[in-house]
Amino acid sequence: MVSNQKILNVELGAKSYPIYIGSNLLSQKSYLENHISGKQVMIVSNSTVAPIYLDKVIKLLDKFNVEVTILPDGEQYKTLETTNIIFDALLKAKFDRSATMIALGGGVVGDITGFAAASYQRGINFIQIPTTLLSQVDSSVGGKTGVNHELGKNMVGAFHQPKAVIIDVDTLETLNEREFSAGMAEVIKYGLLGNVDFLLELEKNVDAIMNRDKNLIINAVSRSCEDKANIVAEDEFERGKRSLLNFGHTFGHGIENVLGYGTYLHGEAISIGMYMAAKLSELEGNLSVGDVERVKNILTKAKLPCNIEGEVSSENLIKAMSIDKKAIDGNIRLVLLKYLGDSYLSDSYSKENFQQVISNFCQ
Repeated sequence: MVSNQKILNVELGAKSYPIYIGSNLLSQKSYLENHISGKQVMIVSNSTVAPIYLDKVIKLLDKFNVEVTILPDGEQYKTLETTNIIFDALLKAKFDRSATMIALGGGVVGDITGFAAASYQRGINFIQIPTTLLSQVDSSVGGKTGVNHELGKNMVGAFHQPKAVIIDVDTLETLNEREFSAGMAEVIKYGLLGNVDFLLELEKNVDAIMNRDKNLIINAVSRSCEDKANIVAEDEFERGKRSLLNFGHTFGHGIENVLGYGTYLHGEAISIGMYMAAKLSELEGNLSVGDVERVKNILTKAKLPCNIEGEVSSENLIKAMSIDKKAIDGNIRLVLLKYLGDSYLSDSYSKENFQQVISNFCQ
């Protein structure tokens, strides 16, 4: 029986908004209605999610003038060209500044929709309805929006906070095992970078979560969102502490770029990146061999990869990593671990240790 329902708040003054987490939320109108100010609503979804959940969401919006835009599914479509499909639809429907956009889908849909909302007429409201575990615990919260460029991931975008995030964990019932595992990478990230108590809970419950225990999933999503909301409230524009949320991401984004977006799911690439960061943290004298083995063990239990499959040269990976939003004057800044549950941002790590890790994973 599913009994717990959570409401969290991202505290950003006038831009504050709620995160609703629970089961059966997409059957209740109020979660959406309370956060739509005008009459015009544009739902953006993709070709995979729309056939399953679009009609359900449209039924909640009988008081509004609703238009729908369906995007192709896949990280490879997270581009300016795809975003233009949304702009075309908004303009053809004569949407004005009072309009609200709804992102119905995973992280790609949420990022593109948010970026379109930030840009259309210099900014309109949007609401996130994330339908994958990864988007529920990461990309839907915090207002980072954007698209990929062929030279780097998420290099074109804007900070634009949603009016609300509605997380109905029932949508995970239609999520395949690989996508669910990819989401677990971001859940595990919160434990590794700053919440050792949460990490201990995950180590205890990872098998049950992978077997889709709904109450445990709600708790894991809630703990993840709470950690992210607290960091975002402190550092909305990623000038300090929020950078820690990129643990594993500089390595992972480099892997995605070199192998081509879509070869690995985002969470899979981040899993490898976190393991690489843990290995570098060990070489830097912070983590023990046993600590690194714990990282590998929980990732493996979540059915996530820890090594790169496919040919990747050290030179190409380092080049891809250098084109990163955290790089300063060409220096690759990395989030490393002091110990499990405590992280820091550094560009003063040993370059020899860094090269060793890169070489070991690129064999």
